Amino acid sequence: MELSIFNKQVEELQNLMISANNIEGVYGDGKNYVDNDDFPIVHEFSDQLYMRKMEMKAGSFVISALHHTAHFWFLLSGKIVVNTNGDIVEHTAPCYETSLEGAKRVIYCIEDCLFINVHKNPTNTKDIDKVEDYLYSFTIDEYNKKNKEKWQE
Repeated sequence: MELSIFNKQVEELQNLMISANNIEGVYGDGKNYVDNDDFPIVHEFSDQLYMRKMEMKAGSFVISALHHTAHFWFLLSGKIVVNTNGDIVEHTAPCYETSLEGAKRVIYCIEDCLFINVHKNPTNTKDIDKVEDYLYSFTIDEYNKKNKEKWQE
């Protein structure tokens, strides 16, 4: 799957943000997923499912990783604006959407919110590093490499 020009532009924004991660309130190094007091992440598992729950504070924004699988996401409380491939949509909780493979989103949080992603976890692993490696990539190059390897299996 060829990634959009939008994803390339978001990656440029992501790299700019990474270069400013020494500023208070700017997080991320492009190698590790953010999980801190401002963006707490909770991981839950069920039979072949993985749920990632994130709280977001009003006024914050997130640049997501590239997603390797289609999945559902739910906004349980609050209000957000999501830009996916240049399509900008405001969501008010409660609501849900389908995220397609290759999606990379820019999310602005209008109100404090609770955001949940539900992904398949076919091996039932609870090793979060393995789960994240299977589901996400930080860069387009990483995404393309993983997809190429997947097709060679």
